[in-house]
Amino acid sequence: MSVLQRDPQDQVQVLDENGAVVGEVPDIDDETLVEMYRNMRLARHFDTRAVSLQRQGRMGTYPPLSGQEGAQIGSATALEDDDWMVPSYREHGAAMIRGLPLKQTLLYWMGHEKGNEMPEGANILPPAVPIASQIPHATGAAWANKLRGETDTGVLCYFGDGATSEGDFHEALNFAGVFDTPNVFFCNNNQWAISVPRERQTAAETIAQKATAYGMDGVQVDGMDPLAVYSVTEAALEKAKNPGEGETRPTLIEAVQYRFGAHTTADDPTVYRDDEEVERWKAKDPIPRMETFLRETGRLDDEKYDAIQTDIEETVADAIEAAESDPRPDPTEMFEYAYAEQTPEIRAQREEFEALREKVGDEGFLRE
Repeated sequence: MSVLQRDPQDQVQVLDENGAVVGEVPDIDDETLVEMYRNMRLARHFDTRAVSLQRQGRMGTYPPLSGQEGAQIGSATALEDDDWMVPSYREHGAAMIRGLPLKQTLLYWMGHEKGNEMPEGANILPPAVPIASQIPHATGAAWANKLRGETDTGVLCYFGDGATSEGDFHEALNFAGVFDTPNVFFCNNNQWAISVPRERQTAAETIAQKATAYGMDGVQVDGMDPLAVYSVTEAALEKAKNPGEGETRPTLIEAVQYRFGAHTTADDPTVYRDDEEVERWKAKDPIPRMETFLRETGRLDDEKYDAIQTDIEETVADAIEAAESDPRPDPTEMFEYAYAEQTPEIRAQREEFEALREKVGDEGFLRE
């Protein structure tokens, strides 16, 4: 039976919280398994450093990902080269897997338009900060592929639990169901849409069961179990491209997880959640879970661990140095990219900004 053919209220799991095998381990070679672990640790270390950069005033507002490494790395690893990834704004680890340099992610949150330049061949769309606006884009991209006869290309779209309350979510999934597009919709259910808890988001028992209304499969997975996430995403992508008789292409995946930190560095999560809840979820941390599995199966030892640690520290340090070495953009660039040709309103805003800048100088904008 396919991992997708189950009640959407039954959560898929391969590794339990202690790293013990409780499900079917996917067919992944040893090198890829260790690489998944390395990428999870790399994403965590990058995240820690990025938050530190923001606190030091070296970067703008930043959305932390810690706690979600298992979902991001597990799902992105399942993508094939020709598949497309459509992120929200927190998929720094998944984007890294698809070939987006960490320097680019840093530049994006430092306010550089260069951060929106996706490397050729990476098959990834730029980050989408508006909630759920990227989901119709993903459906449109998959439909375009189908119209061209390119159904061997899947489109994986990420969004949070809060996005499922937006009309864009309904419209995109309804369209995907009707036109049977090769989509995988990946909901990172991290329990909180900023300060709104999951139970205030929907009365449905699971987000995965919403798939039934759109005529597609829905599956809930332990989002802090990278092997389970990989298995579910791989199966969903395969079905999107090569559905069996009576199967539909699109799938809705609900990855149940938790963000350990703030929604963004402009948020204070202590206002709306307690430490006991955070610690309870930290016991499910995907990184030690994966490490335990690798050590107990002889795929990881202290020597490899130390080598990975040295490598990720150097990788992140190099990315930070490269990003901070890039010339700072001129503030007027913020008016350049909203439209192909500036509207009268945008021109007026730019003129007003330039007049104020001439009056008070750049230092005038930095005063508290």
